[in-house]
Amino acid sequence: MSPVQRAHGAMLLFSILVAGSFSLGVLIANDIAPMALNAVRFGIASVVIGAVAGLSGKLRRHHFRAPWRYLVMGALFASYFVLMFYGLQTADPVSASAVFTLTPLLSGVFGYLLLRQITTPRMALALGIGAAGALWVIFRADLAALRAFDIGRGEMIYFVGCVAHAIYTPVVRKLNRGEPAIAFTFGTLIAGALVLLVVGWGDIRATQWDALPMLVWVGIFYVAIFASAVTFVLLQFASLHLPAAKVMAYTYLTPSWVIVWQVALGNPAPSGLILVGIALTVVALVLLLEDAAKPARPVKA
Repeated sequence: MSPVQRAHGAMLLFSILVAGSFSLGVLIANDIAPMALNAVRFGIASVVIGAVAGLSGKLRRHHFRAPWRYLVMGALFASYFVLMFYGLQTADPVSASAVFTLTPLLSGVFGYLLLRQITTPRMALALGIGAAGALWVIFRADLAALRAFDIGRGEMIYFVGCVAHAIYTPVVRKLNRGEPAIAFTFGTLIAGALVLLVVGWGDIRATQWDALPMLVWVGIFYVAIFASAVTFVLLQFASLHLPAAKVMAYTYLTPSWVIVWQVALGNPAPSGLILVGIALTVVALVLLLEDAAKPARPVKA
């Protein structure tokens, strides 16, 4: 299996794990301050990734040259997670998910601005089909719900977070100097934890940690280990082998996986019409995979 194929597989798993953070995040968003939650999340994820990287012998002093790079990446990703939870405090989850589907298009724009990555007509078609399918899934095949969509304060907050996420993807490729994905991830997590420790110290001190419901702790450990440590490695690896727009195209699968998570948590299964949207996201990914299989043409900077 080629590195490009492994990168696509990594992003498929990424979409599944991210979907779980949406399902659990909605349940705990109002039970703990977003700054405090994400500071602990980054801290736990740093310990997990640091231990794995250390035991595998993939941490070297030269991997942490120019530490400002990690501060930039850590601040961007920490901003996304914090703003996501701030947005979910007031935004309707369906509306927030709709905002999330804008990330691949934004990532394509920043991929061009930072790396001069060109979105081909075929890729643009795939992104459009994926967006249509994701919206169909998000609004549960209800055109009236789609027409009534309104951007509120929470959605706008989350949109800023999605912009940070979209910038982060091409930034990983631009700032990497040959470091392995796990070492690069560890540096990003440490930097993100430090940023949140400084910026969110007030919320961290004010949180009554011993009084938090068990569900909050379950959510914290899930987002720390699976939706942070694991997805960070997956995203870092994929970003080194795929254009930014293709990496973030897997975002379109997240609403479909959210439905799977919701059913697993005891919610009703979606209607048959929802499968139309899921089919469209699969078509989009097939187009992207076929596009990726073609030899890349050099692009002049």
